[in-house]
Amino acid sequence: MNRRMIFRVIGSILQIEAIFLVLSGVVSAIYKENKSLLAFLLSAVIAITVGTLLKTFSKPKTFVIYAKEGFVIVAFAWMLMSLIGALPFVISGDIPSYVDAVFEIVSGFTTTGASIITSFDGISHGTLFWRSFSHWIGGMGILVFVTAILPSVSERPIHILRAEMPGPTMGKLLPRLKDTAVILYIIYVIMTVILIALLIFGGMPVFDSIIHAFGTAGTGGFGVRADSVSSYSSYLQWVITVFMILFGVNFNIYYLLLIKKIKNFFTSEELWSYIGIILSATAIITVNIFSIYQNFADSLRNSAFQVASIISTTGYSTVDFNNWPTLSKTILIILMFIGGCAGSTAGGIKVSRIVIMFKMIGKEIKHMLHPRAVSSVRFEKRPVDAATTKNIGNYFLIYFVCFFVILLLLSADSITVGTVNNAFETNFSAAAACFNNVGPGLSAVGPLASYAQYSDFSKIVLSFAMLLGRLEIFPLIIALSPSCWSRNK
Repeated sequence: MNRRMIFRVIGSILQIEAIFLVLSGVVSAIYKENKSLLAFLLSAVIAITVGTLLKTFSKPKTFVIYAKEGFVIVAFAWMLMSLIGALPFVISGDIPSYVDAVFEIVSGFTTTGASIITSFDGISHGTLFWRSFSHWIGGMGILVFVTAILPSVSERPIHILRAEMPGPTMGKLLPRLKDTAVILYIIYVIMTVILIALLIFGGMPVFDSIIHAFGTAGTGGFGVRADSVSSYSSYLQWVITVFMILFGVNFNIYYLLLIKKIKNFFTSEELWSYIGIILSATAIITVNIFSIYQNFADSLRNSAFQVASIISTTGYSTVDFNNWPTLSKTILIILMFIGGCAGSTAGGIKVSRIVIMFKMIGKEIKHMLHPRAVSSVRFEKRPVDAATTKNIGNYFLIYFVCFFVILLLLSADSITVGTVNNAFETNFSAAAACFNNVGPGLSAVGPLASYAQYSDFSKIVLSFAMLLGRLEIFPLIIALSPSCWSRNK
């Protein structure tokens, strides 16, 4: 393993994080929050010092990175970024507990949106900006950003991007991977700027617009109000609804539109499956909750918003859907697991995996009925190779094993969350919401509640679950495997 190259890349990432921390410090300076400003500057110094030391004492003999190094870089970069990114919360006193601070920033970087903050009174603007900015950083991926701006991160950065980008496959849009990363970020920035402009046009304050644009673009869901976005106008809620859906789409689709390959856009199987799920879920929930609002427009708006929020794993809310009928809540739980499209900023299993898995099941049933028939799984008009189908099958198996382990650990915790009657619903939805990077769950961790009542042990478990979900399991498992670090490997 090229350990020196691993440390060198992680060092570069921490140096970039220091710049991000300084930007948050600038926000604190604008609002004259001296304590918060000092916290961000001290944290930036720590980040740049650690990053510089890693690069100084890790001069690689070769810059080549293979798959194993890519997984390790991604896993440890995200963990170190979170450990350092939590420092401003603690130093400023906005979140005194380091475990709580780590939970909050992991939730930010992984675009989960689960929070331990119960009241926004007294929270500095710098802290509010940093936690939402972490959504925007983590949405597209910090390693994608590094690949885009650094000239020579490695000779094989594709292994880094494959380890970080969500979905069953990760390919290049352009011959040079650096150009692919640049294109992805240009699209990401343009869409974010357009969203900010539309929110400001609708009367949302500038600071609030930036915060919610970061939360929507990164599909994270951090805001500045305890009621999420319910107190904003219907126009603003519809704008956020549309953009939550847009950011849940594979970014390759937008590139195809840019180069005028419109036919590919309209024939995307994953895109239409994603849209079909959204429309179906919205229609069912609208009918199911009509009796609550007695108004079709309100029922449709709240239904569309929550469906878009959950399937894109953003986590914003306009209402407390804890009060919705069981059918509606069950659909939302299912959407948590489905998630958005591969290559988007959304979490979850991903629509492409779901579609391919159903096709694999259909193929096996057909083979059982007609043993001599020759058939293949096709997706996006191309046959899916055996390696991909095997990886998807393995992913589903490991995914549900990890989910139930997380659920068991939460259930075994000595502190009971919620009441006896809703403890299972709370823990199940908390595990699903954190593992799928959604944020709000049901019952005691619903959209108007927080995760503050969980013990430190459970918060650590859920923090690890968020990282597992965002990095799609394998990078963390591989990086923490002893055999990965064996000199004989």
